[in-house]
This record gives sequence, structure tokens and C-alpha cells, in this order.
Amino acid sequence: MCSELFRIPLQWLNHSIGGVVPVKMLLVLLLVCLGLGILGWCRRNHRASEAWGYLPGLFILAVGVMVLPQMFPGGLPIRGYGVMVLLGSLSGIGLAMVRARQMNLNPDIIFSLAFGMFVCGIIGARLFYVIEYWDTRFQFDDWPSTFLAIVKFTEGGLVVYGSLIGATVAFLWFMRRQRLPALAMADLIAPSLLVGLAFGRIGCLLNGCCYGGESHRPWTITFPAASMLYSEQVAAGRMHGFELVFPKGSNYPEVVRVDEGSPAAKAGLTVGSKIDSINQSHGDQFQKELLQSYDSPKPLVLKTKSGLLLSIPSPKVRSRSLPVHPAQVYSAVNAILLAWVLWTFYAFRRRDGEVTALMLTIYPISRFLLEMIRIDESAVFGTGLSISQNISLVLLLVALGMWISLRRKTSLQATFA
Repeated sequence: MCSELFRIPLQWLNHSIGGVVPVKMLLVLLLVCLGLGILGWCRRNHRASEAWGYLPGLFILAVGVMVLPQMFPGGLPIRGYGVMVLLGSLSGIGLAMVRARQMNLNPDIIFSLAFGMFVCGIIGARLFYVIEYWDTRFQFDDWPSTFLAIVKFTEGGLVVYGSLIGATVAFLWFMRRQRLPALAMADLIAPSLLVGLAFGRIGCLLNGCCYGGESHRPWTITFPAASMLYSEQVAAGRMHGFELVFPKGSNYPEVVRVDEGSPAAKAGLTVGSKIDSINQSHGDQFQKELLQSYDSPKPLVLKTKSGLLLSIPSPKVRSRSLPVHPAQVYSAVNAILLAWVLWTFYAFRRRDGEVTALMLTIYPISRFLLEMIRIDESAVFGTGLSISQNISLVLLLVALGMWISLRRKTSLQATFA
């Protein structure tokens, strides 16, 4: 785990040149001039539409120059997750541009398309994450804190399926605006999406999110005390040698695991016990008490629903989490292998859309299986499945519909020439 790679000092942007013009104002002026120059060059060369691939980026950069020094007075943190997302995007764009040249398509179109898909994909992925975890990770007492938590996407918190929805909206809009064959273009960029996902999962590993369940395999990994996994293991009682689940609609969390020889087992705690209080705290205070009691010399006092009092000695404080499956690595390997399959299959496709249909067939299956290893998403809609597993089933139905529709086409129909 390496959430923050380094920091870029930004205070120099507030300094003035000759005591008159602030550096950031000069930089903004230069960016405006650069944008006008690009727009003029594109118009003179009858390539005005391509300017949209550059101007939004320059605008975002100008806004960043103005507001970042105030938002990050201690310097701009460069997050491992954000770097991996950027590298994944650049790698995917490069791969798509190679395929575009092979298909006699202007690579500049790929760059323009990629920008829109990237922005909308990030927005969709973040919105999906915020909606999914609103009750547990975005409930603050004031709106400024809530807003800041929402926009901190470079620290993790992007859902792949949310990104797919957002990027699809941008893709369809661009296809209609440029009058390009949507299925043919979808096939062209499909491997790039998976390459970007592979880098993103390495970012998840650096950030400490999207983690797997406990395991004792030789290749398991652990995370430091500052990680989300470590805190959740403590809050569930795992460091004391047991595990609580908090059923919705119930005021009594249930013990579902007691490790043999652990402090909890020695104190007499058994599987199936329902906990009425922890250190005399009830309801929402259970997890808080577990977090506070972990590094306290006082024993943890549990009262069961039946009235039994159990005193669990404070365990030795661990510097890292219990070992878990490297689910992020599994997902990255899965994505890169699927990207290779799609890239290879492209040459053998008979109809536009077959590469995309193959992606929508294989990826949901693999994602459904990987969700069995991950423990960061709870079951939803009363299905016993995570939200990603539910969406995977929907995408499989979409893929089935695509295959049926494609079977009715006799041959490849669209070209870029």
C-alpha cells in the first residue's frame, strides 16, 4: 500500500513577479493564449472539431492553477491511485490509436473521444461509489466536508460499473456527433478499456481499497494500520479473535466466528451469540467501542442478549492487518488477460459488435466470481449478492441480446476508410 507517492509544493503560485502580477495569473493567461492558438490553427486547417479534445483539458488546468493552492496549502498530494488511473488511461489511448491506424481511422479522433469518456467515466464511477456508500462514508455534519469527501476521487472510490455507464453516455454522444459507426468503434476501443482497468486495480492495491477476504494462502497480503481494511477488521472484532456481523434491522450483532485459542475463545465467547452491549455501549456505538478498546489495556466487556458477561483481555496490538486475498491483483491479471483476448479476437470478428459482446460476456462472469473473494461490498436488494454481482447478471443478459442480434447480420458492415 502506498496511498501518497509525494507532494508538489504550490505556494510559489501565489507569489508575484516584480510585486505586481501573481505567477498563477500569468500561467492562466499563457494557457488562454495557448487555447486560442490551438483553436485558430484547427480552424485554419478545417479541423475545428478536434479542438474539443484539447480545450477542455486546458480549461481544467487553468482552474487547477487558480484553486489548488487554496485547497492544498501543504502541497498537492500525488496519490498512487490517481497515477495508476492516469497511466491506465494513457495506455488505453495509445493502444486504441495503434488499432485506429490499422483501420485507416484518424488517431486524433481517438484522443477526442478518450477525453470525453475519461471525464464522464470518472464522474459516473464516483457518483456510483458515493450513492453506494453514502450512509457509511459520506455522512458529515457540514456540507463543505461532505463535498470535499465526494470530490476526493484520487484517493480511491471509483466503481468500474459506474465508470462504464458514464463512459457509455459520452461514447454514444460522440458517435452521434461525429457520425461514426458505434459498434465498430466499440470493438476498436474494447481492449483499451480493460487495459485501463488493469492499471486501475493496481491503483486500488496502492490505495488499500477493493480488498479481499481473509486467507492463509502463501500469496496473501497485509495492509498497514492506517488502511481501511485494518480499521474494519478491528471494528468487526477480528483483532480480538472473533467476528461480528451487523444484520440490518436488528439491534443485536451476531458472532459468526471465534478463532481457536484467541482471547475471545478463552473468555468463553461462542459462535451464534447475540451481543447486547460492548463496554456498556449499544446500537451504533458497537464498532466505535471495538476501535477504542483495541489498543486499550482494559479488557473488552461483552454482554450477550441472554445476559452473560464476558471479559476479553486486550490482545497484542498488530502493526498490520490480518492476511487477505490480493483481490486487486487478481482483478488486474483478469483485466489484462481479457484485454489480450479481445485484442486477438478483433482480427477474427465477422460482424461489428462481436468484440464488445465478448467483453460483456466474459468480464461479468469473471467479476461475479471475483466478488466472492472481495468483502468490501455488502449484499443488496435482498438477493444475497453485491451490487456488482447484480449488475454483472444484467450485463450478461445484455450480452445475450447482443449475440442474438448480431447473429442476424450476415457480415461486417462498417468501415472507417
